[in-house]
Amino acid sequence: MDRTDADVLANFLRPDGTLHTIPTKRAKLFVVLDHLAQFFEPGRRYPESEVNEIVEGFHPDYAALRRYLVDDQFLTRERGFYWRSGGSVDV
Repeated sequence: MDRTDADVLANFLRPDGTLHTIPTKRAKLFVVLDHLAQFFEPGRRYPESEVNEIVEGFHPDYAALRRYLVDDQFLTRERGFYWRSGGSVDV
């Protein structure tokens, strides 16, 4: 994560790691979605209830965040299951 991304996250995350606001600007939303994607293990399939539980830990509007994660290709959904399909990867 570069300094700019860290600054964006600092502007939207509370000290406890939850989101106080979902960004409306696309570039900032992408930074937040990439951060959320890190909480999904690559190669693992998640039922919708578990995705909701993970995302709700960051913001009460988990349905909107889940939709953004899918629409912006951080997660893929098929037949009620989700898996991580995007986001940055630490090497």
